[in-house]
Amino acid sequence: MVLSEKIGKHLAILVVDDEPNIRKVLSMALEAEGHQVAAVGNSRDALFESKRRFFDLAFVDLRLGAESGMELIPVLLAACPWMKIVVITAYASIDSAVEAMRRGAFDYLSKPFTHDHVTLLVQKVSEVRLLEQKVEALQGALNAEVPEANFVCPSPVMQRTLAMARQVADSDVTILICGESGTGKTLLARAVHSWSRRAAKPFGVVSCPSLSLELLESELFGHVKGAFTGASRDAPGRIAACEGGTLFLDEIGDLPLPIQPKLLRFLQEKAYERVGDVVTRRADVRVIAATNVNLEAAVRDGRFREDLFYRLNVLEIVVPPLRERNEDILPLAENLLVFFARQNHRGILHLTDDARDALKGYEWPGNVRELRNILERAVLLSNGEDIHAAHLPMRMKPTEPIPNVGDRVSLEKIEELHIRRILASTKSFEEAAKILGMDSVTLWRRRKQYGI
Repeated sequence: MVLSEKIGKHLAILVVDDEPNIRKVLSMALEAEGHQVAAVGNSRDALFESKRRFFDLAFVDLRLGAESGMELIPVLLAACPWMKIVVITAYASIDSAVEAMRRGAFDYLSKPFTHDHVTLLVQKVSEVRLLEQKVEALQGALNAEVPEANFVCPSPVMQRTLAMARQVADSDVTILICGESGTGKTLLARAVHSWSRRAAKPFGVVSCPSLSLELLESELFGHVKGAFTGASRDAPGRIAACEGGTLFLDEIGDLPLPIQPKLLRFLQEKAYERVGDVVTRRADVRVIAATNVNLEAAVRDGRFREDLFYRLNVLEIVVPPLRERNEDILPLAENLLVFFARQNHRGILHLTDDARDALKGYEWPGNVRELRNILERAVLLSNGEDIHAAHLPMRMKPTEPIPNVGDRVSLEKIEELHIRRILASTKSFEEAAKILGMDSVTLWRRRKQYGI
């Protein structure tokens, strides 16, 4: 079986060597394995080829007549950043190997080398390139499914948040992401993982409110067969599944009290036991947690352990609500508009001035998640190329300021404006009725009366 069959990948390879025999022998060996090869004898031709086509791998001799192959390394990488450069030389030394790696070389090969040496190196490069392309494809799929992941956020407050996240991404520090529901805390956690040295390892998500106490403990730490009714086989748990990577605990404020000491121990010692097991296990996993509640208040109320709070809150990143990021609203909206138009096989769509004013004047209680839903709805309701304010929900109609007590307005007008504000800021009809002190039937009648 030839190399290309083993790894399922044909590479585009550039050979740069001033010795014709080396170029000929190396090219023949690589082409016999199914790779596409371009062989040149100097830096000028190497640069010409690198600009003319894409290469996965380059074999570069350190001595190219009067030229230096060492100087060629950063120039080739500037033309093809993904290219893996293997330095080849008959004058091998530790110093030259270190310098080549410092300039960006992938590996080092001493002359004379055998066919097996070349085959192993090419296989190694092929596997790395395959992994890189998978990561790129997954990132592309993520951007296709979650357009907000592009973080189109020109506002200074969001730029500071992203700058802090990037700065700490490559550390192993535990991060607590705080912010209202819908602000994009999960997206930011994924971004921190993708910016870190753990990016090639797993990213796991556990939603703390979505599982019962027993299931959540098993989901986190795993269990052994027979640990509880229905445990028909061993389960490793998310911590083990994220070895080397990142575990994201969403809405950590809802973590049940009985599990909190176990999570605290894992954060401090990286040690844990599966449910029903006495064997202590260890895992190299970075933890990022998120919450939309005030954990300090939860500590005071006895719903959250104080020691766990301080252990989680090593570094706090606050994602500001959309209403405090007015500069982000239209760029995010336009990005989402492009995404949903493409998803629904529509042409280019435009926001009219009245739609832009409505978007910028709205309070956004549901934050970016609400913006996404509203833009998707608008694309489905529109027929032409323009998105008008009429395609947006009625609650986005600009509201008049509520008069102060004593202003010369009727009680009916005050009631109407107050009901409009409450309905716009609550998640459900029932919640609005409770806040207003009305039963649902009365509120329904008032909505009909005021044309809300």
